[in-house]
This record gives sequence, structure tokens and C-alpha cells, in this order.
Amino acid sequence: MSAKKYNVVALGELLIDFTENGLSENGNPLLEANPGGAPCNVLAMLEKLGKSTAFIGKVGNDSFGKMLCDTIKSCGIGAEGLVFDKSVPTTLAFVHKTHDGDREFSFYRNPGADMMLTREDINTDIIRSSEIFHFGTLSMTHASNKEATMYAVNIAKENGLLVSFDPNLRKPLWESFRDAKAAMEYGFSVCDILKISDDEIEFITGEKDIDKGIAAIYSKYNIPLVFATMGRSGSRAYCGNVTAECSAYENKNLLDTTGAGDTFMGCALSFVCENGIHMNEVQLKNLLDFSNAAASIITGRKGALKVMPISDEIRSMQSSRIL
Repeated sequence: MSAKKYNVVALGELLIDFTENGLSENGNPLLEANPGGAPCNVLAMLEKLGKSTAFIGKVGNDSFGKMLCDTIKSCGIGAEGLVFDKSVPTTLAFVHKTHDGDREFSFYRNPGADMMLTREDINTDIIRSSEIFHFGTLSMTHASNKEATMYAVNIAKENGLLVSFDPNLRKPLWESFRDAKAAMEYGFSVCDILKISDDEIEFITGEKDIDKGIAAIYSKYNIPLVFATMGRSGSRAYCGNVTAECSAYENKNLLDTTGAGDTFMGCALSFVCENGIHMNEVQLKNLLDFSNAAASIITGRKGALKVMPISDEIRSMQSSRIL
């Protein structure tokens, strides 16, 4: 790929994930304030793999917003595109782990600073200086940030960037499922790289069968490179007529699945930076295996953005399965 200042720029939400961290001496739940937000989680993983990144988004001009700015800078993520809102606080999310290890989210975002991003806030120079533009649907839940997102996507397309899309569907944040589906379909229509989970495939196509669901999306949008993530069932990749599949890695020290998909996506985009979007079966299998291993590691850690694994840890995880 052409040499630019940034390998990947991402736009979207940067927030605080309050995650469960035991009980107090009085039996009350303790919550840890973890920096989060899918786009920056992806960028943090890319930084650990030696890629250069930048973020575009909005936080509140409050203690949490300042903490988030300091955090992404400490991860190496460019913060020139981060804007502070003077009147709306930083978005908060409360993550509750279910009995099967999955998560439920409760958002304090009515409004939240991330949804106040406007077209005028977009630093277009950052986009023009990048190879890949990455986004999701949470930056399209309201009119203002939807306009900003679509404007940024247009700038990316006009300047020849690859566009990467992860729906990252959070149903409670949508006024209607029809709006959520429309945002997903917009992303499909503009992206070159798609990462989509099994439940999102069923939501948008009605298909429980992964291959049939991907075929339905592909027949309409002809996306060059698609990744389907299936939790404990692993992941699949679709690149034209080439497909590949890889099983998941079991983490016996499972703590929190928050950020696993973002970790996968960061690894996948790193491979795209190195190989382009047209890969053969061997390359796709290598990508999936590496990304699955990284995603497994993050499920054994609390939070995601600040604790992404390094390459040596991921390779070690891969070696453990080979042995």
C-alpha cells in the first residue's frame, strides 16, 4: 500500500466502559472505569502491531474526556482529530457479564458527547493522510453524527482510501431496528472490508447459516473482503471466490469478552496493511488464526483499549495450540 502518515484512521465512539470488578466489603458491586469504544480498541491493537493510527471523535470536556484523551495518546493513537464538547458529558457504558460469559450493555448517552460530532468537527487532513478509514454504526445513531460520518466516508472514498466497516450493533441505542438496518446497509454499500458477527448476520439477513447470510450480503453489495466472527465457533473469511475458516482459541481464564471483536479487527486490518485486500487461502487462514488467538487473549483481561496483546503473546498462543 502507498506510504502515508497513517495506516488506519477510525471514526466513532470513545467512552468509558464500567465493568464489574468484584464486591465491596458491604456486598456492593465494584465497577472499574475502563477506557473503551470499538474504533479506538481497533486502533490500539493496530498500534501494538506496529501500525500508525489516528482517531476522529468527540468526548466531553470533563475528567473522563481528558482521561480518554490521555489514554489514546499513551497507546500511540493520534489524537489530533479528537474534539471536546463543552456542554455534553462523555458517554458512559455499563457492561454486565451474563452467565454464559457474554455481555449486556447499558448506555448513559442521552445525549453523550460522541453523538454530538458534526461535519465541521471532521479533520479531513487526517483522513487524506491515511490508507484505511474504519467506522461502525454507533456514529450514525443520530442526525448530527450520521451526517459527520457520511461526510468522512465521502472524503475517504474521494481520496482512494480503503473503507473498513464493523456494524458493532448495539440494539438499545437505536430508536428503531429499521434505522439500525439502514445504517448497516449504508456501511455495506461503501465498504471494501467488512467484519460482521454471527448475530449481526442473522439480524440483517434473517439467516442463521453463516455462509447463506454472507452470500445474501455479498450478492447485493459485492464487498471485496468479508470476515464473519462466530465467538466460540471461530471465524471465516470471504475474498471473491476464496474462502477460509479457522477455529477459535479457548481461554480457560475467561473474564470479559468486551473488545474481542475489535481485537480481531485490528489484527485483520494489520494483515490488510501488509498484504492488501486480495489474499489467497493460505494468507486468509494465517490472518484468521492470528486474529482468533489475539481475540482469545483479550477475553482473559479486563477492558481492552489499554491491554491489547503484543505480537509475541499472540504467537505464543498460536504455538500452544500447535504443540
